[in-house]
Amino acid sequence: MTTSNDTPATVPFLTEDRLAIQAMAREFVAREVLPVANELDPVAGEIPMELRDKMAELGFFGILIPEEYGGLGLGVSEYALVVEELARGWMSVASLIARGQQFAHGFDAGQRAAYLPRMARGEFLSAFALSEAEAGSDVANLRCRAEPEADGGWRITGQKMWCTFADGSDYLQVFARTRPLDPEHRSRGITCFLMPKERGTLPDGVTGTPVRKIGYHGWKTWELSFEGARVEPGMIVGEEGKGFRVAMGDLVIARIHTAARAIGLARGALEDSIAYAAQRVQFGRPIADKQAIRFKIADMATRIEASRALLHRICTDYDAGQPSNLQASMVKLHATEMAEHVTSEGIQIHGGAGYTTDFAVERHWRDARLTKIFEGTSEIQMKIISDTLLGR
Repeated sequence: MTTSNDTPATVPFLTEDRLAIQAMAREFVAREVLPVANELDPVAGEIPMELRDKMAELGFFGILIPEEYGGLGLGVSEYALVVEELARGWMSVASLIARGQQFAHGFDAGQRAAYLPRMARGEFLSAFALSEAEAGSDVANLRCRAEPEADGGWRITGQKMWCTFADGSDYLQVFARTRPLDPEHRSRGITCFLMPKERGTLPDGVTGTPVRKIGYHGWKTWELSFEGARVEPGMIVGEEGKGFRVAMGDLVIARIHTAARAIGLARGALEDSIAYAAQRVQFGRPIADKQAIRFKIADMATRIEASRALLHRICTDYDAGQPSNLQASMVKLHATEMAEHVTSEGIQIHGGAGYTTDFAVERHWRDARLTKIFEGTSEIQMKIISDTLLGR
């Protein structure tokens, strides 16, 4: 089908199938996620297992997993739609669905056959043990080491930081040096290991301390200590010494995921602020009648829509086989910076009430602030963008 000037017609992003997926996810959030988030986030409670099971029943853990492995076999476009809806309720829930499908990058055929069906069912979810005290944005600087054993197994020794879900996951994905650090090629010699474990525990030889976070509640984030922790034979992901590639994974999907989370948080702040402004009366009239508030709402909505439009464009390109690291960095940067601004404005509209845990807008604000840090800081994204456009 073409238009009158023979230009191919644009296919709308929100097709009937995607609208149905969006509506299903939105209804699920209203019924199942928001009530739980409003109750548990103010007291730093954890995502209930019952909620995880309901998410699994709807296929949320297998959106990107091929149908042959029990997943839905959908694209990042559908993934982003679901992520935005979940984040509008509770960002931690939107983050949880990545703990299977996104963290399987680098699996060989045997690992895919063994683990992907379980991931799609929500039965084999990951915690990512990559960062260290001196290896955050500079991933190649990690020092945790793994020593080989005679039977093909390994022993891991060292420290890890920011390992969210270490206790609740079904396995750790641990990155350690299997070769000495080469100052000229620092990313070489890193290997990725799988450490299956019992849900609700840390592996033998691993101890941890929960990080005292200001947000991202619903699950714990850990500082871990590996003291000769055993890795069984056959548990390397990818090739020995080439784990840096696994760590980087598919960065486009990771940045799409974070942008969608940020948009969901901003949308939550916008919707809550519209509702609050309509019922909050000052000087005898709802504050929604005040131009200062109306202009804030207009600005918030416009910023959200701009980020969403960029996100949908990148998703469309990715699903068409045209992934772009440049555009992924742009949307991650734009959406997360936008989310911090919009959620902060939401607190301003709520006034003193916004600075209490009685209203969800403060949750959206705290979590939005994190999106500018994890999955590559805003400064890292600006470096990627500028290096691409100007050269290193």
